[in-house]
Amino acid sequence: MLIELDFAAVLAEWPLLAKGVAWTLGLTAVSAVLGVAVGVACAWARTQGPTPLRWLAGAYVEAVRNTPFIVQLFFVFFGLPAAGIRLSPEVASIIAMVVNLGAYAAAANTAAPRDTANAAAAANAGSADVPLRLPVGTSVLEVTAALRAVDAQPQEVAAILLALRQVGALSVEVIIR
Repeated sequence: MLIELDFAAVLAEWPLLAKGVAWTLGLTAVSAVLGVAVGVACAWARTQGPTPLRWLAGAYVEAVRNTPFIVQLFFVFFGLPAAGIRLSPEVASIIAMVVNLGAYAAAANTAAPRDTANAAAAANAGSADVPLRLPVGTSVLEVTAALRAVDAQPQEVAAILLALRQVGALSVEVIIR
């Protein structure tokens, strides 16, 4: 049995495809930037925040990381409207991606402060403040792995990498006490 692929019908609708690509890249870029910001804030909360905030951020990270992304997406897209919260499909997708990416970015950025604090203690740094530069690029790698784990389409993963490539050059300064 020989299958012939005829892309003429698909290519005839190239303006619609281009519009879809533009929307995908735009939603992904917005979600990636906001997700990394949420992740950095949660990483700070888990390492430096007051105890209730540490617990809350930890619960958020664990709950999101232990739930499949498709379930989170269905909850935001179908569950919130059933509860009376009306969202456009674009806003629903951004919320779902930000929540998911934020948790994975927080998990990626949480281990580094402990490791640096342990290294400072081993080097007999005393109780002096130890400045730490957390590369956001670590979050990018963790988020990319997470997207692949939840069967994200290759073009979505590539779009996030493109959007976050410049963010990976940034870093956040955290003071370990």
